[in-house]
Amino acid sequence: MHFELREEQQQFQDTVLRFARDELAAGALERAHDPNYPWDVSRKMADMGLMGLCLPESDGGQGGSLMDAVIAIQAVASACPRSADVIQAGNFGPVRVFAAYGSPWQKERYLKPILAGEALISVGMSEPEAGSAVTELRTSATPDGDGYRINGSKVFTTHAPYAAVILCYVRFGPGVDGIGSVLIDTKSEGFRYGKVTQFMSGEEWRQLYFDNVYVPPEMVVLKDGGFRRQIAGFNVERLGNAARSIALARYCFEQAKSWALQRKQFGKRIAEFQGIQWKFAEMKIKLDAAQLLLYQAACRADAGFPSAEDTAIAKHACNQWGFEIANESLQILGGAGYSQDLLLEYCLRRCRGWMIAGGSLEILKNRIAESVLGKFRS
Repeated sequence: MHFELREEQQQFQDTVLRFARDELAAGALERAHDPNYPWDVSRKMADMGLMGLCLPESDGGQGGSLMDAVIAIQAVASACPRSADVIQAGNFGPVRVFAAYGSPWQKERYLKPILAGEALISVGMSEPEAGSAVTELRTSATPDGDGYRINGSKVFTTHAPYAAVILCYVRFGPGVDGIGSVLIDTKSEGFRYGKVTQFMSGEEWRQLYFDNVYVPPEMVVLKDGGFRRQIAGFNVERLGNAARSIALARYCFEQAKSWALQRKQFGKRIAEFQGIQWKFAEMKIKLDAAQLLLYQAACRADAGFPSAEDTAIAKHACNQWGFEIANESLQILGGAGYSQDLLLEYCLRRCRGWMIAGGSLEILKNRIAESVLGKFRS
């Protein structure tokens, strides 16, 4: 068993690193504090072939593996943390579920511009009364001729203000088996946005409202009974979340290491103090352990969807330890780390959000316990 990248993976990583350092590093700070979606980066990513890395070539993707996408998102984050979100949008998020279950007509209309870096798809999943308990969603799909009328609302929809289409979880009937999904074009009559709200990370989101929105039959992705397939695909999004968490933590770690080796206090470099050395030792252990769990989940998935257990373990480790490493790194830089002149405070805020988004740490623990002990709840 080997824990090193294969030669071709190493070459790919080096290529993405050069691209990120040459094209993205210079504007990293400004990009992090701009709430708008970085369309310029999106188009550059598409030109580099970094969108749809693990999607089939028949769909316009690169035909690679999930591991390729993990390598890319982490390489980009090492130079520009904000730009890693573009890799997420083009590989890990709802685009992966859409590519797996969308029809040829749907893909031609929406997937093609997404992979060209010219459009975005957002997932409408969480609702005001259905967050972690997503199976309690109320957004309804009522038959109307051959199509459906959609009524309800969604919250915390990443990139929704910039999306061309929403992959919306809806209820066709009662229970878990009554849940499926439809595509809602953001130009549809009856669709509207709520007020602009900012997360602590600086990202903007807007509540989505569906007021009797008509969805024709060709915009249905999965009918009732599709929830389990959708949520299996959601595990890919969780891995993108995990990959960014530990990548931003590594960014902070490297910044803190550079600082500790040159910053002097009391007549010597702060790296010479045992208290600082122990911080780095603990951070290194967490970095390596989380990275291995992430690789394990990605490699076991091969070209398919990762398992719920592997994903939960990897995401919990990367989220928890990613936040702790970012926090300790900021502490090492002191006031400089707390300042918005550097990216550590931004990375800390982003890592904190990922402990909630895509499955909270508590929900992940429930999932892990189920895999160990069996289910004790419906």
